[in-house]
Amino acid sequence: MPVQDIYKAVIDFKDSEIANLVQAEVDAGTDVSSILNDGLIGAMDEVGKLFGEGRLFVPEMLMAAQTMKAGLEIIRPLLGGADAKPRGTVVIGTVKGDLHDIGKNLVAMMLEGAGFTIVDLGVDVEPQAFLDAAKENEAQLIAMSALLTTTMPAMEECVKIVKEAGLDTKLVIGGAPVTQAYADKINADGYSADAPGAVSLARKIVPS
Repeated sequence: MPVQDIYKAVIDFKDSEIANLVQAEVDAGTDVSSILNDGLIGAMDEVGKLFGEGRLFVPEMLMAAQTMKAGLEIIRPLLGGADAKPRGTVVIGTVKGDLHDIGKNLVAMMLEGAGFTIVDLGVDVEPQAFLDAAKENEAQLIAMSALLTTTMPAMEECVKIVKEAGLDTKLVIGGAPVTQAYADKINADGYSADAPGAVSLARKIVPS
């Protein structure tokens, strides 16, 4: 099962091999949706499970996500004609005043690996920029990250202006100082403590 080789390459962080493995499957005429779902997405689901069991840690999740992303780059131009339709669009960024991006980048890569289209606004993102990007891209989800307690109020401001604008876009938050209690307090639609949890949350909010 050659697609299984792609799956294993992601699990084993073989970022130098993944592009060739994916290209070989494309050249062999393997269904692109099978490469995506059985190879890349399936592997990232397993990575999330291993993380939940305490058998993988954040640096290893990052390596797996980077490997997956390298494979995804090969099939991205082909996805438009495949049965693998994007699951939905997520606007993601680290909130105003905060320049930390490792957690945000990991969540973005894992969401992309799960089939979502990602609009990454980077760091130090103004609430209005989240709203504008959500409108422009017709996003189903806005995902905000903060690592500093002092920047968390920007999350509340973003939730407020998005809901006041009447958008159907759901808002989820995460980051070291963030809690479910804070998400409830600011009327966010969800919270996750880690990247695999963010993928599960996004899948729940944006059903396929």
